[in-house]
Amino acid sequence: MSSVAVLTQESFNEHRSGLVADGAGDEEALPTYKDAFPPLPEKASSPDGTQEPANAWTSKIRPLKSSVITQVFHVPLEERKYKDINQFGEGDQAKVCVDIMHKTGAHLELSMAKDQGLSIMVSGKLDAVMKARKEIVSRLQTQASATVAIPKEHHRFVIGKNGEKLQELELKTATKIQIPRPDDPSNHIKISGTKEGLEKAKHEILLISAEQDKRAVERVNIDKVYHPFITGAYNKLVGEMMHETGARINVPPPSVNKTEIVITGEKEQVALAVAMIKKIYEEKANSYTVSSVVAPSWLHRFIIGKKGQNLAKITQQMPKVHIEFTEGEDRITLEGPTKDMQMVQSQMEAIVTDLISRMDYTEIIVDPKFHRHLIGKGGANINRIKDMHKVSVRIPPDNEKSNLIRIEGDPQGVQEASKELLELASRMENERTKDLIIEQRFHRAIIGQKGEKIKDVRDKFPEVIINFPDPSAKSDIVQLRGPRNEVEKCSKFMAKMVADMVENGFSVSVPIFKQFHKNIIGKGGANIKKIREETNTRIDLPAENSNSEMIVITGKKENCEAARVRILAIQKELANITEMEVSIPSKLHNSLIGSKGRFVRSIMEECGGVHIHFPTEGSGIDTVTIRGPAEEVEKAKKQLLSLAEEKQTKSHTVELKAKPEYHKFLIGKGGGNIRKVRDSTGARIIFPTVDDEDQELITVVGTEDAVREAQKELEELIRSLDNVVEDVMTVETKHHRYFVARRGQVLRDIADEYGGVMVSFPRTGTNSDKVTLKGAKDCVEAAKKRMLEIIEDLDAQVTMECVIPQKFHRSIMGPKGSRIQAITRDHNVQIKFPERLDAPGKGPAIENGEANGEVLVTEEAATPVDPAAHKKCDIIMLSGRKERCEAAVEALKALVPVTTEVEVPFELHRYIIGQKGSGIRKMMDEFEVNIQVPAPELQSDIISITGLANHLDRAKDGLLERVKELTAEQEDRSLRSFKLTITVDPKYHPKIIGRKGAIITNIRTEHDVNIQFPDKNDENQVQDQITITGYEHKATAAKDAIQAIVDELEEMISEDITLDARVHARIIGARGKGIRRIMDEFKVDLRFPVPGAADPNQVSVTGRPELVDEAIDHLLNLEEEYVSAVVHSVVYKGRDRGPSKGFVVREAPWQTGTEKAPDMSSSEDFPSFGAPVAATAKASPWGPKRF
Repeated sequence: MSSVAVLTQESFNEHRSGLVADGAGDEEALPTYKDAFPPLPEKASSPDGTQEPANAWTSKIRPLKSSVITQVFHVPLEERKYKDINQFGEGDQAKVCVDIMHKTGAHLELSMAKDQGLSIMVSGKLDAVMKARKEIVSRLQTQASATVAIPKEHHRFVIGKNGEKLQELELKTATKIQIPRPDDPSNHIKISGTKEGLEKAKHEILLISAEQDKRAVERVNIDKVYHPFITGAYNKLVGEMMHETGARINVPPPSVNKTEIVITGEKEQVALAVAMIKKIYEEKANSYTVSSVVAPSWLHRFIIGKKGQNLAKITQQMPKVHIEFTEGEDRITLEGPTKDMQMVQSQMEAIVTDLISRMDYTEIIVDPKFHRHLIGKGGANINRIKDMHKVSVRIPPDNEKSNLIRIEGDPQGVQEASKELLELASRMENERTKDLIIEQRFHRAIIGQKGEKIKDVRDKFPEVIINFPDPSAKSDIVQLRGPRNEVEKCSKFMAKMVADMVENGFSVSVPIFKQFHKNIIGKGGANIKKIREETNTRIDLPAENSNSEMIVITGKKENCEAARVRILAIQKELANITEMEVSIPSKLHNSLIGSKGRFVRSIMEECGGVHIHFPTEGSGIDTVTIRGPAEEVEKAKKQLLSLAEEKQTKSHTVELKAKPEYHKFLIGKGGGNIRKVRDSTGARIIFPTVDDEDQELITVVGTEDAVREAQKELEELIRSLDNVVEDVMTVETKHHRYFVARRGQVLRDIADEYGGVMVSFPRTGTNSDKVTLKGAKDCVEAAKKRMLEIIEDLDAQVTMECVIPQKFHRSIMGPKGSRIQAITRDHNVQIKFPERLDAPGKGPAIENGEANGEVLVTEEAATPVDPAAHKKCDIIMLSGRKERCEAAVEALKALVPVTTEVEVPFELHRYIIGQKGSGIRKMMDEFEVNIQVPAPELQSDIISITGLANHLDRAKDGLLERVKELTAEQEDRSLRSFKLTITVDPKYHPKIIGRKGAIITNIRTEHDVNIQFPDKNDENQVQDQITITGYEHKATAAKDAIQAIVDELEEMISEDITLDARVHARIIGARGKGIRRIMDEFKVDLRFPVPGAADPNQVSVTGRPELVDEAIDHLLNLEEEYVSAVVHSVVYKGRDRGPSKGFVVREAPWQTGTEKAPDMSSSEDFPSFGAPVAATAKASPWGPKRF
């Protein structure tokens, strides 16, 4: 046995463990000392002259080549570019060398030879030296040039792939080689460089050409149809030919319409390849035929069939035959084996003959502008014609600008479709197109949110086509097309729609502090609903999470103002809010507001969030409203006026004085007079407000010329007003009371309107009819004219009676007398209601809808009471012109509510009433009527509807429509209540329900049924009964679906297997991913034991028999794999390491001789680096020392 030595004694005992085992076999596996520690190579031979044999160290060492090379170039004197001997190392030559070193990275050293030649030593990496050499030759050496002629077809071989060969040649020879372009007929290649380089380059180019001379090129023309036979499947045949002959064969691809096949290579190889190709061609040409079948081009698509179905039947039977259709040609090309070709040709001819016998086509001419109308919206018209007549219609696209429409199909269908299309086109020629200009902002409102409004218009005018422009086009033109009369009607209807939108589209924003929004809404929306109803406006509040404080009111202008006042009043009641109006010329408003409200917003923010309201642009109103806490409002007012003053300094201003009573006359009715002055001069005239100190001051603002003209006109008007005159007119005494009634309200209105004219009536008791008017001449004349108009109306006045039962009077008056006030205003009459019967002698009569109105006194003769006469409390008196009174009487009678009865089945009453009366309230609000449903205990079918006559029909129709809907719902509920049960073993219930109810939910959704499983905790319920409720056919379908699942489950089996409990967690995987993957893969169900189970190793597998077996095999394989991993892990962790013997080697020097193992503590055996060591003749176990 070999001796075994231990390298370490104590220090390495614990360094490694378990590496050495007892036994001779293990010792043989130990490394020898020489293998583990090979000796270093000797530099010199041994004393006896023999070379030491190679060892492990020498065998592994490889000589390394230096990456830096050095080359020396010699430039003779006659070839030097710079020959000035006195400037060697200086001047241009030195600069060139430095530039070459920078550019290439190589190092250059120059020296002068005895013959005045230049020696250049270049050092650096190989590629850098080669580049430097090329630069030296081109820049330090004189250049010569030469040409070499080689065949044109060899030029590409000199260039090489991507020019690589040419670049390599230039670098190798240090020359510049210029090859003529492909379109240049010359075959001369120009070379420039040194003489030595020229010779080298010429030699290399001629070598390349000589090599190519040995090669040959052959071109063979073979019909395209035979190319597939030459290439073979997947180019296999042509590949075999190239491999066999060594030639290169280039067959053009199918997409390239060329017949030429190119063969290149050695002459013998090319000849062999050409012979093989021609042989294949001749064989196939004798057994291959090309033919054609005559078929009109318009029939081609019918021959091919839908998605190529007809053609596929032929090609499947004869796959070797190629059928080609060429667009625009009246033939079909067939290519293939002669035998197959004859059968395919006969089939194709039969199909063509059949189609020609039962198909036809025609072409009609229709102006292209009607094409899109023939097609219809979404192709509706043309698709209808196609389906109805079973034809194909081709209408050319717009870019073709063709008027030819082609119709193909059954002859009769073609004729009928052609006739219908021509009739449509003829009708369109007689139609009229009208462009309606409607602002684009109204387009969306006319169309409606989902197109419902424009649908109503189109239903009303079905013959008119209405086209709106694309929103991106920003056009206001809406096009109407159709019969002349219908287009006119539709145009008027849409114009009225727009007018209503304009009238009701006025919008005003009211800033209200956020904390008061809930008070404006009121409990359950009561406040906001009331304001909306009474002002007939739409009021939009910002969202709760919005920072906006603006409430937007939309509707008619006067209604919006009324709603605004009411909303502001609510805020004013709730907080200490002050409102102040500041007069600022309206022309300054835009500049005060600033871009996007910048200026005014900064003022509002600085002043504690006050609200500043500017009037609508173009309204001409100068009043700006500031609202908020008193101190902050005052602060905002100062800032606003200061800003306005700055803006106003750029304008010219003039002030005039006029008596306050003249102001209204100067302004005129509705601002008419002052508007004329403004329009004619362009100046802005500002009158004082009631809060101004100087009530006589009138300010004129504008350009200097405009102000001067306006000042002149106003001064003339004022002078004429200062000319006071007095005039007298006659007014019959019976009319005096009208003018002086209600504390002289009529006279006050006349004075305000006509420059403060003073009108004096004689005292009561005097029988005088003289009335005095005093004031400016123009004002007096105008006031006098107005009074005469009033007298004329009074003279023509009559009194009429309108008998309406008193119980309807409140309904006729409307909320706060609004309806009666409207009649009074519209018909210019006086209306007086009688006193109530239940309070005789108490309370005044109601006149014109006002409780404090005065009673008109009319003298009537006393007459005895007639029992047949109408009750006094039912008589409403009207005063005014006869025709106006008659119209007002009709209006009053139209307001009398009427009651009608509708028979509705008693069982539907509760559905009509709705939850908490919501249904019936909605109908009453919608139809503006009162609907009375009888009490439940009466069991009556009669519902009473009370309201205006024009509302009753709509309400009755609406109620009957609702009854119809409810009846249909009732019948539907009855059909949906069909029930059936299915008996299913409870153990299958979880499988039918599925994971998280997925399967049962899918069945419920698919069949629209309700499926009820028995309650597990209810002992009284039958546990195997599943109840299905829904339509009978759907319930049956759902039952079949459940039964199918049950049938599948009953086919399944369940097997128990034993799996080591230690591997359960690994099989299940993180969050059950592993077990779900197995169940999905094998379509089985796995059940692992719960903690504390009797047998923790038992696992149940359920599924179809074959799938269960596969799943069990897979699980057992996994168990075997996981268990072995667990065992190895346990063995490794529990291994007893035992005492370590260190690193052991065989045949160590201290074991083979007298030496002992080296002492690791000895500095002699293990010296430190750099420490001096005494010389000794003692032999070392490590070998001879070399230090």
